[in-house]
Amino acid sequence: MKQTDIFIAFFRSGILGFGGGPSAIPLVHREVVTTFKWMNDEEFSDVLALANTLPGPINTKMAGYIGWRVGGFFGMINALIATAVPTVILMIIFLTLLTSHKDKPWVAGMSKAVIPVAGVLMGILTWDFIKKSRASFGWIPVLFIIILSVVLMQFFNIHPAILILALLGMAFFPLRKKGEKGDQS
Repeated sequence: MKQTDIFIAFFRSGILGFGGGPSAIPLVHREVVTTFKWMNDEEFSDVLALANTLPGPINTKMAGYIGWRVGGFFGMINALIATAVPTVILMIIFLTLLTSHKDKPWVAGMSKAVIPVAGVLMGILTWDFIKKSRASFGWIPVLFIIILSVVLMQFFNIHPAILILALLGMAFFPLRKKGEKGDQS
């Protein structure tokens, strides 16, 4: 039954996640955290952060890891197939249809609608993570990290992966005050 659940979860998020990773992430979150309860929000956030630092499509990276974690090697293969194969089939069908009807106004409208929909889905997921972070750390640290991250990425062209690694480093290796346990001075 677990392999069937893995397939269903990643098939649904893969087949409905139009627009690539940004639109599929909230769908994967819903399946993994809400529907099947394979991990909590904090664990999902960690998986998302790690997947963002690695190259390649985020949906397949997350599917592979979560499938491995839930169902071992066969769970990983199952999740990857459920994520990739339906998307490839739909892409071939849709691109064939879009190419044959590219001059029609409804095709142009449909293409333009994908970006705002993906933006709204990412905004909802971001707001959910901000609320959960506020509950753990409070508004001041969360707002400070958000503002600092935006400034570093927009004005200093710091790659998001570097920021994620820095935040992970701070989480795993917190700064210690002099004289605390583990201090070598």
